[in-house]
This record gives sequence, structure tokens and C-alpha cells, in this order.
Amino acid sequence: MKIDREFAGRLLELAIKKGADLAEVYVKSYRSLLIEVKDQTVEAMESSISFGYSVRVIRDSRLGFSYSTDPEELAVVVDNALQASRWTERDTYLELPEPSEAKTVEIYDSEIDSIGEEDAREKALLIERSALREDSRIKKIRKASGSFSRGEILILNSEGVDENYSSTTSIAQIMTVAEDGSESQMGWDFEGSRFLKDVSFENVGRNAARRAIQLLGARKISAIKAPVILDNSVTSDFLGIFVSSLSSESVQKGKSLLAGKIGQEVISSRINIIDDGLLPRKLGSRPIDDEGVATREKILIKEGVLLGYLYNIYTAKKDGVASTGNAVRRGFSDVPLVGALNLYIDAASRSDVMGMKEMVSAADKGLFVTEAMGVHTANPISGEFSVGVSGLWIENGEIKFPVKEAVISGNILDFFGKVEAVGDDLRFYGNIGAPSLLIGPTDISA
Repeated sequence: MKIDREFAGRLLELAIKKGADLAEVYVKSYRSLLIEVKDQTVEAMESSISFGYSVRVIRDSRLGFSYSTDPEELAVVVDNALQASRWTERDTYLELPEPSEAKTVEIYDSEIDSIGEEDAREKALLIERSALREDSRIKKIRKASGSFSRGEILILNSEGVDENYSSTTSIAQIMTVAEDGSESQMGWDFEGSRFLKDVSFENVGRNAARRAIQLLGARKISAIKAPVILDNSVTSDFLGIFVSSLSSESVQKGKSLLAGKIGQEVISSRINIIDDGLLPRKLGSRPIDDEGVATREKILIKEGVLLGYLYNIYTAKKDGVASTGNAVRRGFSDVPLVGALNLYIDAASRSDVMGMKEMVSAADKGLFVTEAMGVHTANPISGEFSVGVSGLWIENGEIKFPVKEAVISGNILDFFGKVEAVGDDLRFYGNIGAPSLLIGPTDISA
């Protein structure tokens, strides 16, 4: 369903007319096609179209919120939002943003918007087919899927924000199983972009197959303290846990291990951590955040030193700063929270960048971690973690054999504080981007 600007305007006008001091209208339409394949046949094909809108009001410093999927319910939605504001506590930090100058960003691809079911089906089948062709030991495909979607968002508020944009997304992913005798190993890969041509459905299948194959013949190792290399996908997992500590919301609630540390060196001086909503073609990119504030690049950690946090309008007012354009919603039925757009690790200096062969050689003796299980169980407040890993053992600067059932443990700040080199293979998994990292001596147990 195409978004009707006039409809949104009527909602806003009605909210103010009925007594809101400030009001916001958020409208989202979405169309998607998901195809899952198995044994070179389409196992599931889901095509969906959704539409929804919400009204957020502030009256007498009290918040009210309501939403619907039915355009005919606009008066009911406004009434419900105003009624809800009667029962919430007064909060002087509540406000809505004024207009800001949004920049253009490449996030819409007509090829995705117009893709037909037959073309989409063939691309999904290619993921599985390329995995099976990569090696005869790939015996099973647990899941292979391709998705293609288009979305449109419009935000109006009583302070003058009047913004809308369209975006597209294409994602390919697969889980493979390699078998050799009685042994089996799994491999996974993912690739996503706002543009169809950026996603190699063939390479996703191949990479997942290679990940599974390289672990065949894995053995256990004895407990040791040694360097580790994190594959970029594993680095991304750890960064995904770390991001919560960069949220001003977490800081203000006392749930961040970075609280009170602005201006301090918190991790290795070899890396920067950046959030940027304007990266061309990336999944987290957009011209405005979910409150209508223009997005931009934010260097949060520079050469290991914490420079700032991510903010939406509410948390920014609490700290007396400006929003960083990091309001995000899970959907039209939710109020905006604080979240990353495109968060990634970058080398602070090109002299710290290495190719994978150089990193393996520099590690001399240690573990190249290619898979990590349970990273989400890390404590985001204390930073403590203990996760199961598998990978490849390095001896004398060369990969010797695959490893299974190992565990690495430590504290995430200390872990990122021991970065000795940054890979030249930055890759985004969703809206989190990371290169491989060489980490100094780490506790590895069996």
C-alpha cells in the first residue's frame, strides 16, 4: 500500500485539534517476498504486504501512543493516544525534533522493487546449488533462503518535520552440513544489501560450504593461553554485544560498561568504532532516523578513546546534548528507542591492517576462530563472556588442523583492548560490520 501524505496530514491535524501539545505521525508500508528452498525445490514462498501507522502525542508533559493497520480508524487512534497520555507520568524530557537537513543516500534499487517470483526463485535455488557443487561432502542443506523487500516510511510532526523515503533490501543466507564418515560439521553464510547486484547468491552458497568443509576432522585441544584470530563474522557477533554499551539509554539506566568513561581509552588504540547511517547501499542506511532526525557519521571510539554515545531525542535532552540521529523502531507499533544504524570497526591506522596470511603468520601459535556459539550470553553490563568456539589451530605461523569444542573467555573490554592487528576484510552482517581481528593472548579451554 502506497503511503498517502494527505492521510498523515489529517492525523497530525486531528491530534493537535483534540488537545495534543506536540504530535507525531509515523507511517510505514512494506512489501516482501521470501523464498526457502530445499533439494532444489521451493519449500516455501511467502509474499506479504503490510501497512501500519502510529500517533505519538505529548500533552502536559505526558506521553500517549496508539497505532493501527486500518486507515479508517484514524480518529480512534488519535483518541486512544490522547487517552493514554492521561495515565502516564509527567516527564519534562519528552519532546519532538525540529526539521534537520537530511542527505541523500543510496538505499533504493528498482531491480529489487520489480523482481518477479521466477527470478527470485532462481536466485534462491542458486544459493543451494552452488553449495552442493562446491564439494561432494556437502550432504545436506538445512536452510537456504532469499528475500526481497521494499519499504516506505513517512514521518510528520507538529514541529515541522515532514520526511519520507523508500528503500529496498535483498538478503541471501544458507546453513550447510558437511559429512565425512560418521562426522558432520555445519557452515553458514549471509549477505545482504540495499541493491540486488551487491548480493552474490552463488558465493553465499560456496562460502557456507567451505566453512563446513574446513572443520571436518576437527579435534580437541588442551587448555592454553594463546593469541586468537577472530573471523570477521565472529568479530561482528562480539561487536553486536558491545553496541548496547554505546547506547545512551543503557548508560542512563546504569546498564553500560562504558558509563562515565568518555575521554578514556577503553579498548585498543588500533581500532575505531563508527556508526554511520549514510553508508551507500548498506542495510542500516537511511536519510533520517525513526524520529525524522537527519542521520550522519559518528566516530564513537577513536584510537581506543571513547568520544560519545548514541542518542535519540529523549536521551539527548536528558544529557543536554543533540540527538545523533539514532532513534530506531522495531515497527510502527513501537515507540522509538536508541539503536545503531551501521556500526562497524575500522583500523585507526593503515599500518595496523594485515591480510589473513599475515595475521596467521603473526599469531605464530594460537586459534583462528571461525565459529562462536552463545556470544549473545555475554553479560553486556559487566562485559564477562565464556563462549564455545570452533576453528583452525595455528602452529609456527601456519594453519595445521581444525579444532572443535574449545571455549574462549574473558572480558569484552579487555578482549578488544588486546587487538594487535586489523584484517583487510571488513564485511557487514546485517547492520554490524567488522574485519577479522588478531587478539593477544586469550584464555582457551577445552
